[in-house]
Amino acid sequence: MALLYLLQRTDVEVVGITTVFGNNTAAVCARNSLRVLELAGRADIPVAVGAEKPLVGEVTYLATHVHGADGLGDSGLPLEVSTPVSQLDAVALIDELSERHRGRLRILAVAPLTNLAHALDRIPDLTDRVVDVVIMGGAADVAGNQSPAAEANIIHDPEAAQRVIAADWPTTLVPLDVTMAEVVTPAHIARLEAAGNPIADFVARTTEFYFDGYGVDSYGRRSSPCHDAVAAAILTGEVVPSVFPLVHVEVDCSDGPSRGATVCDTRGRWKGFPDQPGGNCRVALVTDGTFPDHLVSAFGG
Repeated sequence: MALLYLLQRTDVEVVGITTVFGNNTAAVCARNSLRVLELAGRADIPVAVGAEKPLVGEVTYLATHVHGADGLGDSGLPLEVSTPVSQLDAVALIDELSERHRGRLRILAVAPLTNLAHALDRIPDLTDRVVDVVIMGGAADVAGNQSPAAEANIIHDPEAAQRVIAADWPTTLVPLDVTMAEVVTPAHIARLEAAGNPIADFVARTTEFYFDGYGVDSYGRRSSPCHDAVAAAILTGEVVPSVFPLVHVEVDCSDGPSRGATVCDTRGRWKGFPDQPGGNCRVALVTDGTFPDHLVSAFGG
């Protein structure tokens, strides 16, 4: 959803994609990115395979039960692609694109942050090249979705998340606080199905799978959160959070029950959330819940 949303905007140029372990392997996710790009007629965008394991330890699980064996909701989109993945690895592609688009490149991170952590280590001036990083991940004042404390993207690699959030570049965190409140419903699916175009049909099919694999457990009814696309819309400015403070954020990298928690200092809420001295991350805490309507409209629904 996030990728297709960005591709249909005239004010955004998607210049590259890197993939990482998480919902599936990085290699499978690269193929899936190409499947979506070919569907959208944008196979010119390079896709590079990234990290297959976290900075520390091994992969604990892949979320095929949530996203399907193929990683795209087993939606019937052709498995074979005619476009090869980039010969560059993820960090090399980030290096090339951040130099080519120095001072203009924005990074939308909707997965574990391992590739960016490696890039920070291998590219000394990366933070000077990149405008900002918008991260879908974490949970500020709500429960996690992979543990009571932690959200999936962050708990897959807490050390990488801490490295990226602590780096000297502007970061925005789009946590479960807002993504769980932007809900895709069966009515949205009906609009997509009625649109009668291949992209809307694909989004409808994958979302139906997500309803069953995740939504019922989360909401007690067939529906789903709108995680990555909301983060993309905050990046573009289409969604402007009504509560969006600059606060200090630190990731729990311990081995205890709070591993992977994004500890956001939201104590300023009682005085209207002035920007916090020493704050290192702007955190979206409240949006108006209407973005799924706009998203479906963007796909012709």
